[in-house]
Amino acid sequence: MKGLYIMQPHGVELECRVVWFGLPLPWPNDLITVLMPGLPFLTKGDCFYETVVPELDGETLEKSVAPIVKEYFEHGDTNEVLLQLQDLNLGKHEPELSVLAVSLSLEGRASHRELTSRLLSDLCHRALSKRQLATAFDKLLGNLGELLLDTPDASQMLGQFVARAVADDILPADFLESHKGRVACVHARAALDRASVLLGIKRSILKLDNVWGVGGGQRPVKHLIKEMNLLLREYLASEDVAEAEHCLKDLEVPHFHHELVYEAVVMVLESSKETMRQMIVKLLKAFWDSGVLTIDQMNRGFERVFASMDDLILDVPLAHSILEHFMDNCLKEGVISKQLHSQCPSRGRKRMVSEGDGGQLKPC
Repeated sequence: MKGLYIMQPHGVELECRVVWFGLPLPWPNDLITVLMPGLPFLTKGDCFYETVVPELDGETLEKSVAPIVKEYFEHGDTNEVLLQLQDLNLGKHEPELSVLAVSLSLEGRASHRELTSRLLSDLCHRALSKRQLATAFDKLLGNLGELLLDTPDASQMLGQFVARAVADDILPADFLESHKGRVACVHARAALDRASVLLGIKRSILKLDNVWGVGGGQRPVKHLIKEMNLLLREYLASEDVAEAEHCLKDLEVPHFHHELVYEAVVMVLESSKETMRQMIVKLLKAFWDSGVLTIDQMNRGFERVFASMDDLILDVPLAHSILEHFMDNCLKEGVISKQLHSQCPSRGRKRMVSEGDGGQLKPC
């Protein structure tokens, strides 16, 4: 909110009007003399305009800054955030910007936390100082009790934020040392211990750029395939469908879910265990029922298997019959459509053709 102050001479006498939120308030001359002693003499026609941006208080700050941070989670442009912040007067509440951004990211996804770490790094020295960031993290450590109510892993996540900030050189290098033995809260100590461990392991290796993982579709395809395989193997070991769904959602690549379908079907073809086939059908059905797997991703995954059958039968001669049996089960459970089931390839049979063809064998 802005106040527009206008001082304007009126005839011989000086009349000053303050336009505040659109409301003109005339001030008498004698009051101006009291409030602004030593005011230079203004000649007729002189006019001064000054725009004043009031400092935001705590409640107004959250209402003004939270939408900016949430929009940033969508577009990821730190320069846009800086432009929007220029219109705000945070004043002594500047550290609250970091507190609010981190708090909102704790409730969101891993990609939101990665974006927040980047935002803090870009804001440092441009809009915030290291000491202001240190003040913000001190407040976050003090607020951990409240943060844990909404985010049970808040201690570990805040520790990762601290480690990343130290590695990015936006927190003072002595931040962790300055807190040793001085933190009473067990949750805050856990966060600082987590940061210390991460810095000890990775300081000289990756600068903790991957502390949150690489967000969504930015991950290399090979890495995503590895994650999908790991997810499936952990599910087959634990039979925990809910955990498998949680892990799949955490990858944040809904456009790549067809890879999970493909890897799951290939596992079925390469295994001789009926129990595994039943478990994979159960998993795909759960993902289908919850909406995690769409019909497009399901179809694409199976179609990729169809296209790979010539290679798969080299290692699994019975791949065609196993696939037919598996797809029968999937159709029965409502995992795939009849149309997709009808596309299931079958092994080509050999037959003798007419003598006019030279007596050669031809595939049907």
